[in-house]
Formats: sequence, C-alpha cells, structure tokens
Amino acid sequence: MSADEQESKWGIAHVHASFNNTLITITDQTGAETIAKSSGGTVVKQNRDEASPYAAMQMAEVVAEEVLAAGIEGVHVRVRGPGGNDNKSPGPGAQATIRALARAGLEIGRIEDVTPIPHDGTRAPKNSRL
Repeated sequence: MSADEQESKWGIAHVHASFNNTLITITDQTGAETIAKSSGGTVVKQNRDEASPYAAMQMAEVVAEEVLAAGIEGVHVRVRGPGGNDNKSPGPGAQATIRALARAGLEIGRIEDVTPIPHDGTRAPKNSRL
C-alpha cells in the first residue's frame, strides 16, 4: 500500500463539545480541507437540546455518511471542551459523538483532548456566591 492510499483513507474528526452546543468537523489528515461538518442546531429544534447526546448522535450519523462516501474509512478524534478561563471538561455530546461515529462504520484511531489551557492569560471571572 502506497503513502497516498494511506493518507486518503484517514481523516480527523474535530469535536467541539461545550455545554450549549456540539460541533463536529471532519477534515483530511492535514486539517486543511473540510470534508463534512455539522452542529447541534442542524438536527434539533430547541436551543436547549443542541448540546444533548441525542443531537450529537444524529449529527455523527449524518457526518459519517458523507465521510464514508468521500472514501475515508477511519478518523482520529480530537475532543475540545470550552477551555480557556471557562470549564475545561467537554460537554455531554463528546462521548455520544465518538460512540455514534464508531457505530456508523468508521474506524476510530487516536482520541485526543485538545482543550485550550491558559498559561496565565486573562483574569478568571469573579466567583459567583449564592
């Protein structure tokens, strides 16, 4: 198998899972060319459901169809939470997305956390007391 064949069959699934929405973007291995993308708002009607695991599963199924049609057999997953001064943990859609991508027939390679972590940037928001 040549290097070209190896490169064409794998992609990168960028999953941005916040607590308000989930975004899935699948690119080629360089990350330069977007093959498929979807967000919570494209599959559910209510704004409150955009970050739900159900919405993430629906999005992953739609995206997986496009990606398989493009000839990509497997994806490396990059999960990103809100990050920065916000919450570092990814939202509820992250796990559901990975599970749905695997169930849709895509091979899952590496799963990587790429949440941005500040190296003493801006000041954190003040503590809200109840």
